[in-house]
Amino acid sequence: MNQQKMGYRLYRYTGNALYAKREISYEMRLTAQMMLDELCFEWNKKQLKSAIDQSIDANDKQWFLQLSQSYRSYIWE
Repeated sequence: MNQQKMGYRLYRYTGNALYAKREISYEMRLTAQMMLDELCFEWNKKQLKSAIDQSIDANDKQWFLQLSQSYRSYIWE
């Protein structure tokens, strides 16, 4: 029985290169999201504390009451 031979001719591809996306595991995505959430929470809390201190220094009661109302959501547990 004769074996069939197959010949290939290769041509250079002239189009744009295709890149495959690598999936990131669920645990890695969740960890990254939680870390970013915590960092944003701490930064916002620090900025709000600074603004409250400035309102106390400026003796602006209205601004202080508004900021302290916003700050309550950061200290609620």
